Amino acid sequence: MKPLKSNNKNTQDLVNEQLPFGQYLVIDDAGTKLGLFDRNQALAIANDRGFDILVVSPDSKPMVAKILDYSKYRYDQQKKLKEMKKNQKVVEIKEIRLSPTIDKHDFETKLKNAQRFLDGGDKVKVTLRFRGRMITHKDIGLQQVNKFIESLQNVVVEAAPKLEGNTLIGIVAPKKLEERG
Repeated sequence: MKPLKSNNKNTQDLVNEQLPFGQYLVIDDAGTKLGLFDRNQALAIANDRGFDILVVSPDSKPMVAKILDYSKYRYDQQKKLKEMKKNQKVVEIKEIRLSPTIDKHDFETKLKNAQRFLDGGDKVKVTLRFRGRMITHKDIGLQQVNKFIESLQNVVVEAAPKLEGNTLIGIVAPKKLEERG
């Protein structure tokens, strides 16, 4: 008879000897319900089969416990977690700074860089800072930012250009591939 394995890892799982006293609906490794047992009976059944017993639903009445190979279960959980992390895409916000008196070539260069950022999947924050008495011509700055945003391709405007202090800020994000059509 194989002794029950203890769970030495710092996890929140209720396994083997960590099971609280009470009634359990026990499910075997094939997925069939064995019935309602108390803690000691459930541990004995798992021990007889050479497996561990894990509480899969601690909030239900009675608690649901499954007979399984706990080390294989933990391995599969860690593998799923690693796969989920691998598939995550971290979206960064890149900033492009304009000025109300920007030259045509500088405008096109910044436009090309912004498009490259958007094609890479990042968001772009377009800022235009007014210096000194330029703030009296907010309409010129707003035209520059709107012209910049309209010149970009396959974008969604997340935040329309608005004035915050002496800075005009607008945020654009790339369209999803499905939306591009």
